[in-house]
Amino acid sequence: MKKFRFDCLVFVSVIPGADVSETEADIKKLLIPSYNYNKIIILKTVPTSINVVSLQQTLGDHKMEVLNLVLIGAPKYSSTFQVQALKTVNITMTGKLIFELLTKGYSNASITINVPTDEVNILHIEPGLCPDETMYTVYGVYTWPGKTAQTTHKMGCEKGKESAIRFCKLNGATDRAVWDHPDVSRCVRTVSDFVHLENITVTANNSADIVNMIENLLKEQNSLTDVQLNIVLEKLSLVTKVGTLTTELSSSITNIVSKICDYTTNLGKVTNEILSITDRMGDRTEFTEAEHNMTAPSLALQLINLDTSQFQGLTFGVSSFQTGLTPEIFFAQNFLVLPDTVTVASISLPSAIENFFPQTSETRPRIQFHFYGKENLFKDPQLGQRSILNTYVVSASITNATVSNLEIPLVVAFHHLQPKEDQHIVKCVYWDFHKNNGRGGWNGEGCETQKSNTTHTFCCCDHLTHFGALLDISKTPINPEDVKILTIISYLGIGMSSVFLGVTLLTYVAFEKLRRDNPSKILINLSVALLGLNMLFLVNSWFASFNTNGLCITVAAFQHYFFLATFTWMGLEAINMYLALVKVFNSYVPSYILKFCAFGWGLPLVVVSLVLAIDNHSYGRSLSRTPLEESTPFCWLKNDVTFFVTVVAFVILILVCNICVFAVVLIQIRKMRVNKPSGSGNGLLHDLRVVSSLTFLLGLTWIPAFFAWGPAKTSLIYLFSILNSLQGFFIFLFYCLMKDNVRKQWRIHICCGIFRLAEYTDWSRSVTLGAKAKEGLKVCSPSMKSETTSDRKISDCSNSGASHDHVCLTQERKH
Repeated sequence: MKKFRFDCLVFVSVIPGADVSETEADIKKLLIPSYNYNKIIILKTVPTSINVVSLQQTLGDHKMEVLNLVLIGAPKYSSTFQVQALKTVNITMTGKLIFELLTKGYSNASITINVPTDEVNILHIEPGLCPDETMYTVYGVYTWPGKTAQTTHKMGCEKGKESAIRFCKLNGATDRAVWDHPDVSRCVRTVSDFVHLENITVTANNSADIVNMIENLLKEQNSLTDVQLNIVLEKLSLVTKVGTLTTELSSSITNIVSKICDYTTNLGKVTNEILSITDRMGDRTEFTEAEHNMTAPSLALQLINLDTSQFQGLTFGVSSFQTGLTPEIFFAQNFLVLPDTVTVASISLPSAIENFFPQTSETRPRIQFHFYGKENLFKDPQLGQRSILNTYVVSASITNATVSNLEIPLVVAFHHLQPKEDQHIVKCVYWDFHKNNGRGGWNGEGCETQKSNTTHTFCCCDHLTHFGALLDISKTPINPEDVKILTIISYLGIGMSSVFLGVTLLTYVAFEKLRRDNPSKILINLSVALLGLNMLFLVNSWFASFNTNGLCITVAAFQHYFFLATFTWMGLEAINMYLALVKVFNSYVPSYILKFCAFGWGLPLVVVSLVLAIDNHSYGRSLSRTPLEESTPFCWLKNDVTFFVTVVAFVILILVCNICVFAVVLIQIRKMRVNKPSGSGNGLLHDLRVVSSLTFLLGLTWIPAFFAWGPAKTSLIYLFSILNSLQGFFIFLFYCLMKDNVRKQWRIHICCGIFRLAEYTDWSRSVTLGAKAKEGLKVCSPSMKSETTSDRKISDCSNSGASHDHVCLTQERKH
């Protein structure tokens, strides 16, 4: 058969007063019944066509058939069609005949058709053959041979007595012969289970057949075993990788994934696989429109090919959803935070997201949104009974782009699956594909809970992925009123501590006699680190309010540095006490304080430098830039792994060492009390003072923070906040106000009148004690008076900052 393609442009004139709609109806009557069309496309504006009556008679006489007639509307009317003629027909003569018929013109009582000769184009086409193709179906494997266009091929069913039929048609758009979908419904199925499906290799040509086979198999299933589930997911994964994903094929995959979530309860092992399939399907689905959506029970996808010239943000949401029904979705071409009564779930992307669009002019960037209505798909074994997923899951992503560290965060809104009680805590999280050895789990890094009430939670996150909200049902939350009180206590306590730390530093720096020994020098360094930590804490929120990322990273890094330095010097205090109390003999260390300073200030510097070198975005500002509500910003560590390694683990290590030293001191005190006469009230108070001073000096007041859970949480948090915020004050109390030599220096250099102490008093007393020492009396320090050496070793050598500790240690070494 010879094939011709005809393109003609026609002008239609209608007599005045003729009804246009009736005229169009007349044209349809002339066109549609006249030919054995394989496909006719009539647009909204239906033009007239060629001299239909003459063409019909002429083509029929010459055994020609019109195929794939397409009528194209204003401003000029044109039509495109193919003509199929017998092989014996002369091609040139047939072309001339059609040309004459098209340009001859046509008229009747109401219609006049004129076709300009220069607007007619006739081409001879060779559509070729429908290619050989092997199809895998549940009814068997069928190999269709190459056939000419507009012919039907039959073959016997692989199983059964009927035939499988397939039509090779002429494609009107490409002028090529293409296979139509086969009709194998009369055959008997050969693939009856998933084992047969597993043995079929997925290719680009049979991907649609594989999906169709899976759909047929699932119709007969009420549940899926682990083996069946793995087979289905393996095939779907390969289809999304190698297949041509038309909108029809992707819709079928969407329905299959939805059914899998309904049929299977144990989805925790395959969550990552399912999410990868839907993500890849959204990336590779082919469509020419600006947007396309696919919905199925429990699952919805919205795909958008963006016009970047007018991009102002995007908002996707699900307005209503009931289990087992198709979600109702919507999207808006702007950044829109909806009221908490409007949506089941929504996600709003700011306009700054365009900074992450792929830099290519070939295709428009694609953003895809997903909604998952099955919370059992997202099971994290690490949560245990502590938390539950209390929302449906939504996600957003940009094809071929990774979005992270957004300065203006996206906003995600969730409707709770069960009402939130006052004692419950809601945490915004995202699905981390790398957790639980690659099986996935929930992670809160980069997300913040901005607002939460009984029914809804609003989250802000700095990256794109799959989001949800966890309901912590194990913890006893702190009452909002308690939070306000604790905040006030913390700021007032830290402010007061900063003042007294400043006084302590001025005292020890101003009076040279107070800083001659090593413990005093260690105390000075600890006070500097603690003062730096307190001052940065007080101004941290002010710096964060500038919304400058570089400034916030700097402030967070310094905050981290002084935090680590504070604990390092508390650990060095413990080491110094250990050397003084336990390793008394042969414990001389050259350049003792110099080495302590190098370690005390150098180790925190190394840790902070490594964090900055590895990922400086580990530091930053808390996500509070949102139209939802105002919140207090703070510059600190954002990376959970970094926080637990460099803060929590570091603090635990120092506290364990300090607790051990503290225990040694208590044992020494116990031994000393056993050797003393009973009933010594002054000695008991002295021991209590030593224990209290060591508790603050060694940072043991941080211990309640690790036990602040359960019913006693609020009480322990109050205790922790009070003691730690006042740590600087208590250092001043024990190591300045309650120390004799410090008070003497104040009285000599600061006080006046009756409170002033003459400077020669200390000198005369030292001379007297020196004389006694020559007579053979054992002297450990000018302030020892009548206490024993063992007693003084505990009370003074452990009392960092005493001006006589070095004398005590030196005399012990001489023994």
